[in-house]
Amino acid sequence: MHLAYPAVLAVLLFCVGVYGVLARRNAILVLMSVELMLNAVNLNLVAFDVWLRDVVHSGQALTLFTITIAAAEIGLGLAIVLLVYRNRGSSDVDRLTDLAEPPEHGAPGHGDGTASGAGAADGTAADQNAEATA
Repeated sequence: MHLAYPAVLAVLLFCVGVYGVLARRNAILVLMSVELMLNAVNLNLVAFDVWLRDVVHSGQALTLFTITIAAAEIGLGLAIVLLVYRNRGSSDVDRLTDLAEPPEHGAPGHGDGTASGAGAADGTAADQNAEATA
């Protein structure tokens, strides 16, 4: 078997995956592009395993680990995307610049004019103790 054919196919798959990660705005399409890149790595692992005629088949064993990690990654990634979509109403990656909840009005230290910190005169002892341990 010629090694060039699967290597070229793996390079094309990896390049399409990199383009998808860099150019897409939808988080699900970004996850699909990461999966394309992992499949390109799997193709290289199996192709080099066959080309080297490895007795232990370490390339195929590493491919199984990569598939397992990819399955876990896509499960966690989709769970995060669904939670973000449920909370924000969009899965657009460009609009998700801060993942924190918007600050509540009247909370100290969020630009509403109240002082915050361990030396604040209006802070309680519990607040000062919590900030000192943080």
